[in-house]
Parts: sequence; C-alpha cells; structure tokens
Amino acid sequence: MKHFYSSIVITLIGLVIALYLGGFYALYITILLAILEVSLSFDNAVVNAKVLATMEPKWQKRFITIGIPIAVFGMRFIFPILIVSVASSMGFVEAFNLALNEPEKYHHTLESTKNLIYAFGGSFLLMVFLDFFFETDREHKWIKIIEENRVVNKISEVNNVEIMVAISLGLILVDQTKDVGVALAFFGGVLLHSIIGSLDELLSTDGVRSGIMGFLYLEVLDASFSFDGVIGAFALSSNIFIIMIGLGIGAMFVRSLTLYFVEKKTLSEFRYLEHGAHYAILALALVMFIKMFFEISEVIVGTIGITFIGIAVYQSIRENKKEQEVANQ
Repeated sequence: MKHFYSSIVITLIGLVIALYLGGFYALYITILLAILEVSLSFDNAVVNAKVLATMEPKWQKRFITIGIPIAVFGMRFIFPILIVSVASSMGFVEAFNLALNEPEKYHHTLESTKNLIYAFGGSFLLMVFLDFFFETDREHKWIKIIEENRVVNKISEVNNVEIMVAISLGLILVDQTKDVGVALAFFGGVLLHSIIGSLDELLSTDGVRSGIMGFLYLEVLDASFSFDGVIGAFALSSNIFIIMIGLGIGAMFVRSLTLYFVEKKTLSEFRYLEHGAHYAILALALVMFIKMFFEISEVIVGTIGITFIGIAVYQSIRENKKEQEVANQ
C-alpha cells in the first residue's frame, strides 16, 4: 500500500484543482480520464516492472522522482503543445496560448498530426512486442500454438528478425498512406528502439541494466502509451489542464503499480502476466495503425488490454494450482 500513498495524495490535490477549475462536471471528467489512462496503460506497468527489476536501486528511485514530472507534465502537457508548435510552425508560447484560448483549433491542429504520432508510437510498441515474442530463452510459453511451433522457433533463430518484421509492416503502412511523414515517423520509432536496445546491451554489466538507457526506454515507452490517451482525451474535455490532471493521476497510479509489481515479484507469481501485457501492447500498436484510417473508441482499446491481462492472470493462477496439486500428491 505504501507505493500508492503519493498517488492518492496527488489524486486528492488534482481532484480539488479540477473542482476549482470547472466544478463537479470537470471533477467527473477528470476521474474518467484517470480511469481511461490506467485501463490503457495497465500493461505498461507490467512491462515497466520487468525493466525496472533489472535496474540499480538508485535508478529505480529516479524512475519516480524524475520520471513522474516527465510523465505528467512532459508527456501529457508540454509534449502535445510542442507537437502543435512544430506542426503549425508557431512558437511554443503561441501554441500554449492557442491551447488556452482556442482549444478547438488546438485540438484540430493536434489531430492533423495524429498519423505521425500513431506511426511513431505504434512502431515503438510493435518492436517491444516483437522483441518479447522472438525471445528464444523465455522460460514459459503462453499461447503455445502461436509461440511454440516449428516455424516460429526457426524464425526466432534469425538475427534481427523483429526488425525485418517491423520494416515489412512499415512498408505496407507507407504504401497505404502514401505519406513520407508516416514513413519517417514509423522507421524513426523502429530506429530509436534499436538504438536504445543496442546501447543498453553495450552499457549493461553482469545482468544489471544500464540505468540511463533503462530510464530512457521506460520514458519512451510511457510516451508511446500516452499518445493515444492525449488525443482521445479531447473527446471528453477541451481544457488542457483538466486533461493533464486526469491523465496525470492515471500515470501516477501506473507508476505505483510498477513499483508494487517489482517489490511483490508479481511477474514471477503470475507466469503469464508478462505475456498478456505484451499481447495487449501488440493490440494497442495495431489499433494505432488502424486508427490512421478508421476511428476506434478508446473504450474498445482499454477493454482489449484488460481482457488480455485478465485471461493471463486467470491462467497463471490455474497453472499454479495444478503444480501445487501435483506437489501435494
């Protein structure tokens, strides 16, 4: 429970501010946004826990002390304004004023860049899944018909197979959009993931992940998850402060969940939880690509993620019971 104290305090402060800014309606919207963020990013907490568990204690602390301001103010407030600033060739202050005084125009400008945002975020998340899927030394396989067949086992032995798969999908996406910007964003996401992974491997020692590279990986991962939520949040509110507070509260609880999972060794207790989280990440990546052509509700996205997580937890518990029954015989 101790990991959630700071989240609860921030939540109470945020709700009071939301109530002051827009009354009970703003308070209600803030709560909805927080729930939306947690439902979209629960799988993010699971993957974060796996990465964080391999980092030094000092970097685990920095994930909270430095990472929280970046997650709340950076990714969910400053970064969208920066995107609008670049997309519309206006200064940051001008884009900030646009968000304050002309929220509809600000939202329209942000919407105009969504294909680039989805291409970058989706490609990074896709690489996260593919890295996991083609990992040859995983102790447990979940959906064995997919993960443990002769073809997949053989393909997994090919060097950089995840990059090949991602590039193939990227070429199809670029062909369908006919957009150079989408190409740059998609392959930029693949390149960034590869750079972080290579430097991490270079700088890590004795199985302990490089602190700076692990931290950077977690922040980019968080950003990739936050893109969809920030854009979708405008369907509920045009007030950038309400959006930041709601999504920020959700981000705080995701961080708290991450620390809880690390301390309680939840990934070890629920053997398929990590699998479910990565399949949810794959689903989110594919949804991002699809949303470049069709509208999909965030409720559907969140439901898919929670469903994967729920099934993974259930099957983990069932396997644990089976092993316990065998041990007791």
